[in-house]
Amino acid sequence: MLLLVNPFSSSVTARTRVVIRKALAGDHDVELAETSRRGHATRLAQGAAADGVDVDACLGGDGTVNETANGLAGTSTALGVLPGGSTNVFARTIGLPNDPIEATADLLEAMEARSIRRIGLGSVNGRYYCFHVGIGYDAALVEQVEKRSGLKRWAGHPLFMYAGLTTWLKHYDTKHPHFTLTFDDGDRVGDGFFTIAANTNPYTFVGNRPFDVAPGADLSNGLTVVTVRSMRVDRLLRIMAKALKGDGSLAADPNVHQRVDVDHVVIEAIDGQAFPYQVDGDFLGDIDKLELRHVPEVMDLLVPVDFAV
Repeated sequence: MLLLVNPFSSSVTARTRVVIRKALAGDHDVELAETSRRGHATRLAQGAAADGVDVDACLGGDGTVNETANGLAGTSTALGVLPGGSTNVFARTIGLPNDPIEATADLLEAMEARSIRRIGLGSVNGRYYCFHVGIGYDAALVEQVEKRSGLKRWAGHPLFMYAGLTTWLKHYDTKHPHFTLTFDDGDRVGDGFFTIAANTNPYTFVGNRPFDVAPGADLSNGLTVVTVRSMRVDRLLRIMAKALKGDGSLAADPNVHQRVDVDHVVIEAIDGQAFPYQVDGDFLGDIDKLELRHVPEVMDLLVPVDFAV
């Protein structure tokens, strides 16, 4: 197996690498590789799959997991996730503990039991994603967080809260819609400010509490596409409260458009003004058109033995 490590991830330390490698090497041949730049994890994962490696265990944050998944999609090499970032949305979504050493025990148990599921992924302009794409305000917020990336290890959730406020106040036009969405059946949303195209739920975690934007999304069905159509403070606060409550009431909010089990949707800028987007928590810039698809049964994933996809 390959142990792929992002040494720059928030929770990855020299001790963590040593302990995890030793634990995995007890019953498995382990090769360790460290990433050094954006996109490196994808190339390392592609190489492992080409060499016939059975498992690629990824120790890093959600961005590293995304890159690794892009290298493994369409192959028979299984992805094993070990949380090494500040939030670790995907690892926690599939039932892993947030501590990477504790998660290693679950990964070893899953390998012993051959607890592997063939899962679907989202795709945005040809790039796979594991849990969500954020478009508009959400992506502008992530951009502000990345500008202060050195604080993520220490500040965590307070940094996201601060970035959310400053983005709303200074870094995103909250008065005019930014994009349209067109679904295959002709359904159209003409006033998008903020869209999440979710492959899983929750969207993120606030501490230990899930932020449930798309309760129906999981790894066995299509995407859930949730669009916020107003950036008024009172409406946003109501939407956030419903997401934290997690009872499914968000879908009925008059300022939210939701579609479930989506196979394909096209998102286009209004009047040619590019909008920001992020993929699995990584800001990728501004763009004027996105094409999102659900790709079923495209990657093998090691999951805890008691997890039901």
